[in-house]
Amino acid sequence: MTGEGPGGRLPQLDAALASRTGARLVRPGPRVSPAEAAQVVDALRGHARAAEDHIRETTRLEAPGAGPTLVVDRGRWIEANAATYSRVLADLDGDTRSRPVQSAATSVQLGALLAVLAQRVLGQFDPFDADGRLLLVAPNVVHVERELRVPPEDFRLWVCLHEETHRVQFGHAPWLAEHLRGIAGRLLRSADLGGAETLARLAGQVGRRRGRRSGSAAEGSLAVLLATPEQRELVDQVTAVMSLLEGHADVMMDRVGPAVVPSVRQIRARFSGRRSRRGFDLVVRRLLGLEAKLAQYRDGAAFVRHVVRRRGVDGFNTVFTGPETLPTLAEIHQPARWVQRVGV
Repeated sequence: MTGEGPGGRLPQLDAALASRTGARLVRPGPRVSPAEAAQVVDALRGHARAAEDHIRETTRLEAPGAGPTLVVDRGRWIEANAATYSRVLADLDGDTRSRPVQSAATSVQLGALLAVLAQRVLGQFDPFDADGRLLLVAPNVVHVERELRVPPEDFRLWVCLHEETHRVQFGHAPWLAEHLRGIAGRLLRSADLGGAETLARLAGQVGRRRGRRSGSAAEGSLAVLLATPEQRELVDQVTAVMSLLEGHADVMMDRVGPAVVPSVRQIRARFSGRRSRRGFDLVVRRLLGLEAKLAQYRDGAAFVRHVVRRRGVDGFNTVFTGPETLPTLAEIHQPARWVQRVGV
């Protein structure tokens, strides 16, 4: 095992160092006046509250009351995610009662990666946060609504509908977060690296690929870095779950419909074109070695639509019963196999 510190402890992230690094590297957001900034924050908070009722009615999923919704800037998003990564990796690496050896290089690399992502992410539900918080990144929402030239209030509600779907998914299926954590733990432990060092290698691959326009789609992906059959199977499990969750959120946010978001069709068409070019999904695609054109969203949404057409929303919701009812990656691509196996 490489990268061990005194007493066999694995190197861990210094969340404060990662946050400082990310804050130094992240680009500033769009220019807005103080009055406009305050209006955006108030609007996003209001839309998040409204999205809760719309999504619960549309998904027909029961979930506890919503946790906190935080409207943040890019620096605060970096800080929140650095803390989450540090906490989760510490838990995966073992006994957190002992102070871990902190890796400065890994922390700086994470900060650099978060600086890239902080310029792309519109919102994020954190399933590993005890309070179930939802983060909305105000400058990115403003940037994209301007770029797409869509009605701002429609777009802001549409973003909140997607993120609220994630909050309802994990609220309805409280076992889901621990299931994902377990897969991640097995994946990291199967590598000849500590969790922090694996993350550092991934961050390094993303950084090296940022300036490239050519090369294999799989270059720098988990499929290359984690190359054993066991590791590839675990990556397939993660990919299947994320495809399901993202596809479900995409379908449900559009299913709410034009009665709530009048320009939803225009927003979807323009946003899908933008997604195919760049964004957070591009980084994820490189890491996971997924095919182009946002395979997670596209294939996951196709799975959801297939099942809903044939078995209805309630039949689809069987997927959230437990780990055994989650689709495999093969079933994501062939949803009829999932329907037959689960018997809905």
